[in-house]
Amino acid sequence: MKTAEINFKITLDENNLPIDIQWKASDSGGGGKSKAIMLAMWDEKEMNTMRIDLWTKDMLVDEMKQFFHQNLLTMSDTFQKATGEEAIVEDLKDYCEHFADKMKLETPPKN
Repeated sequence: MKTAEINFKITLDENNLPIDIQWKASDSGGGGKSKAIMLAMWDEKEMNTMRIDLWTKDMLVDEMKQFFHQNLLTMSDTFQKATGEEAIVEDLKDYCEHFADKMKLETPPKN
């Protein structure tokens, strides 16, 4: 059996707002600095999602819009892999396209 760790170091200002987010993954040797993090965990006992959403004061609104869009897209991919639910995933991706249009985001062309 193998274990791995992902560690986050959050530096807060005097008002407990994040000013720096650092991360490191033991298994990949990866790590670095980030302006935002969204972490979701499933609590099987409570049958509920626990979330940690943090972003630094220097994250721009346009960056947050792109961050959300990319998260929505990857969540739809993950949902498809986990459930095989093709039809609803197409609906989710349609919504992601709508979101990008409404937020005036530049997105790569469809294949």
